[in-house]
Amino acid sequence: MNRSAPASLQARLLAGVLAALLLVWAAAALLTWHKARNELDGLLDAHLAQAAALLVVRQLHETVEEPDEPVIDAPAPDRYATRVAFQVLHEGRMVLRSNDAPEAPLAGASEGFSARRIGGIEWRVYTAMGAERDIRVHVGERRESRTEILHGLLEGLLLPLALALPALALLAGTAMRRGLRPLRRLADHLAERNPDDLRPVARAGAPAEIATVMDALDALFARIAILLDGERRFTADAAHELRTPIAAIRAQAQVALGATAEAERRRALRATLEGCDRAARLVEQLLTLARLEAIGGLPADAPEVDLGAVARHELAEAAPRALVRRQDLQLQAPDAPVSMRGNPTLLAVMLRNLVDNALRYAPAGAAVRVAVDARSDGPRMVVEDAGMGLPPTQLARLGERFFRPPGQTASGSGLGWSIVHRIAAVHGLAIAVDRSPTFGGLRVVVSGGAAR
Repeated sequence: MNRSAPASLQARLLAGVLAALLLVWAAAALLTWHKARNELDGLLDAHLAQAAALLVVRQLHETVEEPDEPVIDAPAPDRYATRVAFQVLHEGRMVLRSNDAPEAPLAGASEGFSARRIGGIEWRVYTAMGAERDIRVHVGERRESRTEILHGLLEGLLLPLALALPALALLAGTAMRRGLRPLRRLADHLAERNPDDLRPVARAGAPAEIATVMDALDALFARIAILLDGERRFTADAAHELRTPIAAIRAQAQVALGATAEAERRRALRATLEGCDRAARLVEQLLTLARLEAIGGLPADAPEVDLGAVARHELAEAAPRALVRRQDLQLQAPDAPVSMRGNPTLLAVMLRNLVDNALRYAPAGAAVRVAVDARSDGPRMVVEDAGMGLPPTQLARLGERFFRPPGQTASGSGLGWSIVHRIAAVHGLAIAVDRSPTFGGLRVVVSGGAAR
């Protein structure tokens, strides 16, 4: 499946800059055209008015004679001179006009500026009146001459700017290519890296915009390193811990195959099933711990969890095991919900491990109590038993992977406490372990968290 090549960042930036430049240039050209046209019209209108006034003054101081052909040949010093015409009327009769002026009057009898089309030519006319005699002077200019003058001015102003646009585009492209060079160097550096090289990216001389990308990459590399480290630990832990139960299962299976007596075979098969149960529990704990390694913290929308309901459910699940060993499993929880923000599955796993440890290491017929209550500093769970407890030196090591206090006869892997500590860290809970003042065994107090 063919995929279209991604758009170049440099091309997009250059296109954006050139589009903005063209837009600004067009706006400036339009403003310049409007301003130049107004200024030109004002200037030329002033010249028309001045010329009309001079003609009026001249005619007032001279005797008006009506020539046979009231036409004056005006000199044409430049190409625009033939575009200007004048007419002098005395008592409504044409007495004087320039050679390029039409025979018809350029304007009416009203004084001031006006526009008129004569013979297909648009004229801009100024009319001046004499005060003492009936003299009217029209001075007109062809509209097209003003347009030509305006075009000439704009051509001189805007053409150099238009010719400079390609040069500006070339310079902008060069500047952008140089500015994006650190980004290309970063891409080449990342392409040459080994997959397991998660060191921070060198940022010497990098601009601020690229430095933010490098910071994000470094943070990503750090998270990936944590995940890879967790996977390596999980692989090592699984290889280390599964070796013993699998070897035990194999040995019991061989005993069952070689047994001649039915009772001996049944004992070997029962031991094989127990070994399978231990291996399954170990795998479950390893997988739970591996999932917890990838959790950085609670999401912002974590739901409310009723710790009392969690405790009731877990103790109901653990009750059959307690009955087998005639253990007294107790629960103290208020009727009102004891809620906190958290993950209900993880909190259930944490309490399940604590109750399982208490039932596993407390002797037959002993009491195990779980208490849930709400305090001013947050909810609290207490799990205590009537077992042998642990000395302070061993209490400090609880939570280390695969640590099991010496002298323990109950089966286990030492991962339960690691899981409990990790779940507590995810929820911001504190764990305190000491001797139970009521039963004399181990007491575990889990407190804190965001109460609701």
